[in-house]
Amino acid sequence: MEKRQIGTSELYVSKMGLGCMSLGTAESTAKEIVQHAIGNGINYLDTADLYDYGQNEEIVGNAIRGVRDDIILATKVGNRWDDVEDGWRWDPSKSYIKSAVKDSLTRLKVDYIDLYQLHGGTIEDPFDETIEAFEELKKEGLIRYYGISSIRPNVIKRFLREGSIQSVMMQYSLLDRRPEEWMELLDGNKVSVLARGPLAKGLLSEKMLTKASSSMKENGYLDYTYSELKETIESIHSKMGETRSMNALALQYNLAHDSVAAVIPGASSIQQLQENIDAVNTPRLSIEEVDMLKQLTKTSRYEQHR
Repeated sequence: MEKRQIGTSELYVSKMGLGCMSLGTAESTAKEIVQHAIGNGINYLDTADLYDYGQNEEIVGNAIRGVRDDIILATKVGNRWDDVEDGWRWDPSKSYIKSAVKDSLTRLKVDYIDLYQLHGGTIEDPFDETIEAFEELKKEGLIRYYGISSIRPNVIKRFLREGSIQSVMMQYSLLDRRPEEWMELLDGNKVSVLARGPLAKGLLSEKMLTKASSSMKENGYLDYTYSELKETIESIHSKMGETRSMNALALQYNLAHDSVAAVIPGASSIQQLQENIDAVNTPRLSIEEVDMLKQLTKTSRYEQHR
């Protein structure tokens, strides 16, 4: 599978990574999915300490035993659950980040993390100490590089000015084109986009509207009313679905943008995973196909946190 560079780092990742949040807690099944991904050329695994309150990291760590050196391993920090009775709270403090990384390393059973990401962020955060924590972890050899997982423009711009991030993970799909506004800025700073949610909760898979929840049918999806959503998806399928699967249209649309280092769909079964592997291994979209998809969808804009 084609590999792409994240930012200016030495991390060259398969153009499709595996989003590990959907693996579930059945370890044998999760291990099969991870091993199938690796066997098909995927070298980038993305987890977070929050997923299943640390259990996901443990499962991923067990699954990559013996092949650690072949893997680009990413996890996230900032959502703290060790001092609250229920759920979690946001904590981007230096002390917590430097403590949490050790817990992640233990659960993952590795000596270092390739890409450590701040799992969110607000403009009120203590940016100086957050960045200082990541920089110190780099010097200590516990992480190789760091990035953020945030769609908030004011947070992204602050980290671009003051940190040395290599990537910004953002929700990005044909139905959520908000990141496109920021690609020129990110390119100028040599920072890559990691695209999560590229299939828009399954709406852009072959299952299309059967994946629409009752909430979507009532309230729509992001900028789309349900009727607009139905019309848009059906238009994409009718105009372009004869030669390409919906998965391929969705994933290849993201990958057509040079800012994107990798798409990161999740998978809860080998079948789902294989559908996405097949999709990213199809030929790139032509300029005309990309333009057609842009015409059929909305140019979204993130209105808050600017």
